[in-house]
Amino acid sequence: MHFTDRRDAGRRLAAEVMHLLAADPVVVALPRGGVPVAAEVARALGAPLDICVIRKLGVPSQPELGMGAIGEDGVRVVNDRVMRGAGVAPAQLAAVEREERAELERRAERYRRGRPAIQLRGRTVVVVDDGVATGSTALAACEIVRARGAARVVLAVPVAPEDWADRLGSATDELVCPFTPSRFWAIGQFYDDFEQTTDAEVLDCLAEAGERHPADEPTVRTVFDLPGARLTGDLAVPHHPLGVVLFAHGSGSSRHSPRNRAVARLLNRAGLGTLLLDLLTKAEEGDRGKVFDPPLLGARLAEVTRRLRADPACTGLPLGYFGASTGAAAALWASTEPGTEPAAIVSRGGRPDLTGPRIARVTAPTLLIVGGADTGVLELNRLARAELGGESGLLVIPEAGHLFEEPGALAAVARVAAEWFTRHFTFED
Repeated sequence: MHFTDRRDAGRRLAAEVMHLLAADPVVVALPRGGVPVAAEVARALGAPLDICVIRKLGVPSQPELGMGAIGEDGVRVVNDRVMRGAGVAPAQLAAVEREERAELERRAERYRRGRPAIQLRGRTVVVVDDGVATGSTALAACEIVRARGAARVVLAVPVAPEDWADRLGSATDELVCPFTPSRFWAIGQFYDDFEQTTDAEVLDCLAEAGERHPADEPTVRTVFDLPGARLTGDLAVPHHPLGVVLFAHGSGSSRHSPRNRAVARLLNRAGLGTLLLDLLTKAEEGDRGKVFDPPLLGARLAEVTRRLRADPACTGLPLGYFGASTGAAAALWASTEPGTEPAAIVSRGGRPDLTGPRIARVTAPTLLIVGGADTGVLELNRLARAELGGESGLLVIPEAGHLFEEPGALAAVARVAAEWFTRHFTFED
């Protein structure tokens, strides 16, 4: 396998990581050469792009051979085997590190331009470079993102030696590489164009990604003390919001669901506020009777809706519901309760049939989104749509299953949901 250039390598690598789409990942590139590769991966995943500035510590007599690496956060990784083989003394290592540290600080200041790093805590992070040789630089990057709170670290590169998993597997949760040749001398041998990436190219890639993915809205932990239950939610409201969408999760899920969090972030970027809400307490999550109790869940969602209308951040804004799986039944039920009056409802892979006869009382504009491969649920939604008492739509995502894990499926859900809410959210005089 040969790559035309780093962009070509990035597009080919992107095809290997599409299974991560539902995890709502952050792509972190190693400048400079890893940035054009990572830009293509981030574009394909619809993910934000950040950098992890790393400097290789090259053997003095052979700078291309790495004996270690340093990172922004004081992380240093040294390959003792390479040092011993090259006969590098500790004083020589220290001299190389001083020189590279100065360059690292220069690049970090130039690339970031005062912009804060993307928050990685609790996120899946895809670390991308243009290839792996000794692996010291990639190892340092993985350790840095782990130290910044990444919940899962995936290292993805276009090309690496056959034994790269032995070297790096322990530092990551997953390794992705489409090409691991047995004869490997240098990364550049597998590229037609391996010219050094310039600072200007790095800045262009970061600026383009920044336009596609502005910084995520800050999330505020919100507690609702209801009779018999204390519920917790994560509220994110952008500047000048069009409205706020309350999420009702499915059975066995919570406000930490990566799929719903991914959809919520995309709605935020479309100018919509979101409330990711747990309708059950920790003690209740194992009670299957309550998990499948739309009247209970719907009543709780209705009460939270009434209280949210009084929240200063949401006063006067139209509200809507996004229900997933059994949470869709709770959303539909809540819409019929006094004082809720949602402007729109979206159901993702929902079970509207669990609403029972009350579904005829649902008058809020309702969009039912179902995966084409989720045949049983699709039929239930077709039947339920005929019972709805107001405007409705049924959208089938071809070949998608119940969890919408297929490449592009979840992004399609978020895009259509944003359009539905935007169309039906109008400010009241």
